[in-house]
Amino acid sequence: MSSEIRLTPTSYIVLGLLDRAGEATPYDLKQAVGMSLGNFWSLPHAQLYAEPERLAAAGLLNERREDGGRRRRHYRLTPAGKSALEAWLAETTEELTELRDLSMLKIFFGADPQALATVQLPARLKRIAEYEETVARIEGQVPQGIVLALRAGIAHEQEWARFFARLQAGEEGA
Repeated sequence: MSSEIRLTPTSYIVLGLLDRAGEATPYDLKQAVGMSLGNFWSLPHAQLYAEPERLAAAGLLNERREDGGRRRRHYRLTPAGKSALEAWLAETTEELTELRDLSMLKIFFGADPQALATVQLPARLKRIAEYEETVARIEGQVPQGIVLALRAGIAHEQEWARFFARLQAGEEGA
């Protein structure tokens, strides 16, 4: 087994989630993404099923298979997997946010910005309230990185809410 494989953001998501969980099935990983980082990092669920097997083949994860029933695969970090995660976490990045917003795509191609704003503004305000409620509920009980990611999400959504409020009001140069 060799850990000389190309590691992707999905690889590091799997390594990071397993570092926190200790052991998990691909289904467990999918659930964890849905309840946490899925709010700011989208990825196809199929990747969460394929990636652990690839990382196990490279020696970054150990695999344990259930003897009976559905014969689920359970994965756990190896020391090499832990080292790969720690090295990645120690690296800084200049990479910027990748913006993929369907409403912006529609506006770009000529959709009515005010009509979209009447739907987007309440959705953004709802998301802000959800994130703020989550921060209030979990702060001090989870690693600081989770709270910081939520605070970044709040700031991001607040800016979108301001943008859509200006569009809804018909202000030029929104």
